[in-house]
Amino acid sequence: MRIVRFQIGNCTGYGVVDGTDINQLKGTPFNGIYYSGQNFKLSDVKLLAPCCSSKVVAIGLNYKAHAAELKHDIPESPLMFLKPSTAVIGHGDDIIYPVISKQVDFEGELGVVIGKQAYLVSTADALKYVLGYTCFNDVTARDLQRKDGQWTRAKGFDTFAAVGPWVETNLDTSALKLETFLNGELKQSSNTANMIFSVAELVSAVSQVMTLLPGDIIASGTPNGIGPMQIGDEVEVKIDGIGSLQNRVRHH
Repeated sequence: MRIVRFQIGNCTGYGVVDGTDINQLKGTPFNGIYYSGQNFKLSDVKLLAPCCSSKVVAIGLNYKAHAAELKHDIPESPLMFLKPSTAVIGHGDDIIYPVISKQVDFEGELGVVIGKQAYLVSTADALKYVLGYTCFNDVTARDLQRKDGQWTRAKGFDTFAAVGPWVETNLDTSALKLETFLNGELKQSSNTANMIFSVAELVSAVSQVMTLLPGDIIASGTPNGIGPMQIGDEVEVKIDGIGSLQNRVRHH
């Protein structure tokens, strides 16, 4: 099932994709799948970020090859940082290049959308708390990350958490091809089988630290191949079984 959040005219809501149509839901998918009876054409709506998140919990250095390219040791436990809810944008929205940065990088990732409140959950039970999965671009001001030493400023700008185009609820994430394209050129190509910590391990680990709320996102880390974007570039994160998240970079 592919769950979208969309806008058409003054109407904003959630729906389930059915071919070229969207079947609107009553309320949110976090309270169950109940249809309103109203349908829209997918081509007629604007896709929004597929969930309203209180926070994005991002995971650093979750692929060995990425840790190597940044010359970091492999973490013994998941390396967590937060991106604010104000950083979240959806498919087709613009990534804004901050005037105070000289290097803004793409980082394609698998996003994990939490379906119900989770705190102190075990790895064995963790997937019961997941609504589904989406594409994620952990946009990063790399020069500021190097300068600051910690990652809040570099990762926290508005528009630096691109999510979408929808949430796929029925998916085995153990071995998914993950690719990132810049202006159509392949830049990242890996597989979630190469993650150091699995989705279940990440959900459990984060829940030992903080309460995860419905709609929160865990960005599961990026593989090697990260690189800079320029104003006017188009970036695409593509994951098998989910689809394609596309955004353009523009001036502030």
